[in-house]
Amino acid sequence: MTETPALHYLIGGGIASLAAACSLIRDAGVTGEAIRIFDDQPQPGGALDGTGEATWGYLTRGGRMFEPCFLNTLDLLSEIPAPNDTGISIADDILRFNEEVTGSSNCRLIAGGRKADMEHLGLSPGDVLALNRLLLTGERMLGDRTIAGWFERAFFDSNFWIMWSTMFSFQPWHSAIEMRRYLRRFIHLFPGFTRIKGILRTRYNQYDSLIAPLADWLRDRGVRFDSGAVVTGLEIEATGAGRDVTAITLSDGRQIAVRAEDRVFVTLGSMTDGATYGTNTSAPPLAPAPTPAWDLWRDLARSHPGFGNPDAFAGAIDKTAWTSFTVTMDRPGFRDHLEEFTGNRTGTGGLVTIRDSAWLMSFVMFHQPHFRDQPDDTIVFWGYGLRGDRNGDFVPKPMWQASGDEILAELCWQLRLTPAQRQWFEGARVLPCRMPYITSQFMPRAPGDRPAIRPEGAGNFALMGQYVEQPLDTVFTVEYSVRSARAAVRALTGTGGPIPVKRTDHDPRVLLRAAKVLMEI
Repeated sequence: MTETPALHYLIGGGIASLAAACSLIRDAGVTGEAIRIFDDQPQPGGALDGTGEATWGYLTRGGRMFEPCFLNTLDLLSEIPAPNDTGISIADDILRFNEEVTGSSNCRLIAGGRKADMEHLGLSPGDVLALNRLLLTGERMLGDRTIAGWFERAFFDSNFWIMWSTMFSFQPWHSAIEMRRYLRRFIHLFPGFTRIKGILRTRYNQYDSLIAPLADWLRDRGVRFDSGAVVTGLEIEATGAGRDVTAITLSDGRQIAVRAEDRVFVTLGSMTDGATYGTNTSAPPLAPAPTPAWDLWRDLARSHPGFGNPDAFAGAIDKTAWTSFTVTMDRPGFRDHLEEFTGNRTGTGGLVTIRDSAWLMSFVMFHQPHFRDQPDDTIVFWGYGLRGDRNGDFVPKPMWQASGDEILAELCWQLRLTPAQRQWFEGARVLPCRMPYITSQFMPRAPGDRPAIRPEGAGNFALMGQYVEQPLDTVFTVEYSVRSARAAVRALTGTGGPIPVKRTDHDPRVLLRAAKVLMEI
């Protein structure tokens, strides 16, 4: 009698699960038919999304940054054919695209409707000293200290903080540990920081550029995607000296038996869970939509030791939410105006922040087309407000209570566009999106709040995603999720494993260049 091979169940449809599936096939020799991905969403990709069409409007909830030291991500993508040219990999296509469309912003900040100084970081000697102290202070000493608890109040008015916080989505109440990790992880980018140089961009939105071809590669190898399948619980039982998952429960009442030789990979939490959407005339609902990823994590943490503390990250929506907006338009006037205003050809500038905006609005005009099926005469750009809890300067309400038209009106006022120029937006489709947990992984935490990838005693299961602990690496990045997936596969199969974090903070030349940037005060 032939023995049934081990089955591999991946819970969550984000990049962590897709990366784990790829690693299982590539590194562990698992057949695609033995891999099953449960995703509560209709399409895979999690936060790396891109949906819609020109008539209704395109939507991207956000975008993750890439850079050359994301070694695990680039290694993963080196195996997957690019969407436009299957003769090269996605990784090669990203590098080729960034050679064709080189990014270097000439207009990172706007104030009073005009270009603002972006070359001077505005740091005082005390700020520079505090940054260096943070770099040198161990995480154990920082504990649950916040960024606001480390720096003086004036620091948060500096150009450095405005550019840093809007580029990475940090708030003053976020964790000083995470700020420290970012400083150390990206210190090699300091020389190009004010111009967003050194960042890699994808040819299209991140769903079309990364997720769609990766999902196709997995399907071609027999991987099963259960879209819309909500996992509500895991049965975990003691087995000898450890514990195993013995069953997976779905929201429709089905239970899938899991054997000791099978393997279960669980993505904990989700920064896009609970997202709500608005229209040109309506704001996104304030109450979160269903949050199946957080519900599952809370259930596991209540029922079993070693699963961390989800409420440390998802217990204060007012501190973890912001609103983004995607604009689809049929007139080229605004795009052409931005090229003249910023001095950047479309797609070469990057994020522009309105530093005196009450909402702290930022926006980016992507390289066009941003969607593979985008018509030639259609333009898409994206923006968000880091401080959407405040009343706008033109629209007298918080951003997260504003409709798409109101967000556009605020943007036009901030840019001091004339009535004639505002006609560029006639017929534009503006889709706001409120994400209650988008910066939840930055919240202050205590040891144990983020669980280990393989909790103590875990036999046939491992954890992945943005909320597991990985020393040295930085959350809110694709690299963090991919790295966790490769570590989980290694933990359960003994094969593969993540590439170590590249320690550019140990390179004296990098440190010297960074110090020179910070000292130009």
